Amino acid sequence: MKWKRYTIDTTTAAVDLISSMLEEHGVEGIEIEDNVPLTEAETKGMFIDILPELPPDEGKAKVSFYADEGTEDEALLSGIREGLSELRLFVDVGEGTIAVSETEDADWLNNWKQYFHPFVVDGILIKPTWEEIPKEHADKLMIEIDPGTAFGTGSHETTKLCIRQLRKYLREGDRLLDIGTGSGILAIAALKLGAAFAFGTDVDENAVRAARENAGGNGFTEEAFVLAEGDILTDASLQKQAGEGYDMAVANILAPVIILLAGEMDSYLKKGGIFIASGIINTKEEDVKTAFAANPAWELLEITHENDWVSVTVRKK
Repeated sequence: MKWKRYTIDTTTAAVDLISSMLEEHGVEGIEIEDNVPLTEAETKGMFIDILPELPPDEGKAKVSFYADEGTEDEALLSGIREGLSELRLFVDVGEGTIAVSETEDADWLNNWKQYFHPFVVDGILIKPTWEEIPKEHADKLMIEIDPGTAFGTGSHETTKLCIRQLRKYLREGDRLLDIGTGSGILAIAALKLGAAFAFGTDVDENAVRAARENAGGNGFTEEAFVLAEGDILTDASLQKQAGEGYDMAVANILAPVIILLAGEMDSYLKKGGIFIASGIINTKEEDVKTAFAANPAWELLEITHENDWVSVTVRKK
């Protein structure tokens, strides 16, 4: 389906007023483009470790909205132009011009699948559910994954680092705690490698749903892989539900979260328990090491790298 895209060239100072004016004219959704740096509060909940470098903020912005190609838009545009004229009395709206272009629907939820093919990590075949098993890997331990909108196809460096450490340190019958489970791939890998039980948490309900489906697709019951939505750092009921006495924990998240977990995760592990942490960009490696060193409960076992990414493995003393 084709859509018309209307883009208003304006200033960052006028964005909020223009947004309100568009809403009054029945526009339900807008897109804002500017070079204003994000605040700490805005980045706190984002699943990203490194923000892209932006050009200097010159106070310019673009506000876009969309309409069905067949929509009669002249009345709408006339009202918006009048609204822009009125706003000039209160704020600098810049050029205030409206450019028109066309765009087509794209299946963003599924287009990425063309890039996800079977591959092997440390002897484990990771295969998307929609592809056949490669004949040359038919004898390998296999994990089938459909991540949906959750993080975790297994192809990212941080996931590979975790899988290698699971392979190295997991023992038959271990109980695993998976923080930020995403697609569930790490917990499923642990169960495939012989873990007796996994408890996974994620703040995203879609991730919990995907992980549950992937667990079933790999032959694991909801009793073997228990999943819960929430933030284990702040949710007391989730902390109680997760319990303690795990043999191993894994968290493939982001460095700022790993730093917080460094002070907390030992309470979930039994003596000698292993914590594998990844999702750490190399520029944050020293910060993470410092956080683990600040907790006397930890013994540093290993730091591993792949490209720009880092994994830290520690043991509870």
